[in-house]
Amino acid sequence: MSQLWSKQSAVDPRLLEFTVGNDFELDARLVAYDVKASKAHVRMLAGCGHLSPEESESLCSALDAIGADHAAGQWSIQPEEEDCHTALEHRLQERLGATGEKVHLGRSRNDQVLVALRLYLLDECANLAQKSLRVAEALDELGARHVGMEIPGYTHMQPAMPSSVELWAGGFASEIRASGDALATARVLLDKNPLGSAAGYGTGSLKLDRSATTRELGFAQSHEPVTAVQLSRGKAEAALAFAIVLMLQDLGRLSSEFCLFGTREFALTRLAPSFTTGSSIMPQKQNPDVFELVRAHSAQAIGEMNSILLITTKLPSGYHRDLQLIKSPLFKLIDTAKSCFEIMALAVGAIEFDGHRASELLTPELLAAERAFQLVGETGMSFREAYRQVAAELNP
Repeated sequence: MSQLWSKQSAVDPRLLEFTVGNDFELDARLVAYDVKASKAHVRMLAGCGHLSPEESESLCSALDAIGADHAAGQWSIQPEEEDCHTALEHRLQERLGATGEKVHLGRSRNDQVLVALRLYLLDECANLAQKSLRVAEALDELGARHVGMEIPGYTHMQPAMPSSVELWAGGFASEIRASGDALATARVLLDKNPLGSAAGYGTGSLKLDRSATTRELGFAQSHEPVTAVQLSRGKAEAALAFAIVLMLQDLGRLSSEFCLFGTREFALTRLAPSFTTGSSIMPQKQNPDVFELVRAHSAQAIGEMNSILLITTKLPSGYHRDLQLIKSPLFKLIDTAKSCFEIMALAVGAIEFDGHRASELLTPELLAAERAFQLVGETGMSFREAYRQVAAELNP
């Protein structure tokens, strides 16, 4: 088959293999969104008089059928098709002949991929927010299961002041929710319709109604001017990546604390055996692999985010093939984050704090600051004087 950009001369297949990379595999998740955007584009073309009502209806019906077949596993994007856009247009032409060739009027793969990607990412923002919220809710439930249980609070990895399971879990839950708020920035950047910008310079004398596709696809606005669309590439993706990194950093710190509290030396928490793994040589081992891997994923996420940021560094205006490489780290980040949120919501539910051990760790010196506060209240002395008095009592 020929590519959408094919001319008369043949292209070396080794070049095609290199330039396509794994895009044909990555684009599988964009097919449904490309179908949705293509239907909106077709109806807009009909509204502008570029397609007849019959052509519009047959194209939209064919797109629905092709999308349903893909969802059912009846076809997949082939390497020679490069991407979901070529795959869809190829199948439209197989079904409708010359009518299928009319679907690309007024658009480029540049705005076509971006609209599908933005629709997909807007959905994933909602999915990520929902899944991260489940981890926060699991922490709320952990605190509720241990109401009234005091544990040491630590600074510098040393016992510092009394805390509680509820207060400890509530802190992490609050920060996971706060990190999720960073998704709002990504949503604002994503909520602009790129359709009609074509290759980045509009469609010249071909008159299109960009507001029609903006309304149908549910975007807040059309992305204007058309030259800004390609300059925006990577920004919303980086904002989403940053939000994911923030949320995964919370999970990484939480995981690190679970690993620490579960050691024999702390013995403050127990992880249900069904959520531990074993050793191939040491029969007694019950390992917290789930927390160690989440902690590692939170570190790797920074590299994926940096990859997205660095791809666009110092690119001149207009489209460049470099931008294709944003998909892989971005999709990996999204998939990793969702799996980490899902497993952590379950793992937090498999944690129990040991009340007896907690009471052993609540030694009298943890009340030193409270004793200084009491002296100030009882005697009116300055806090610094009270601080010194308590320090002398503890270290005679």
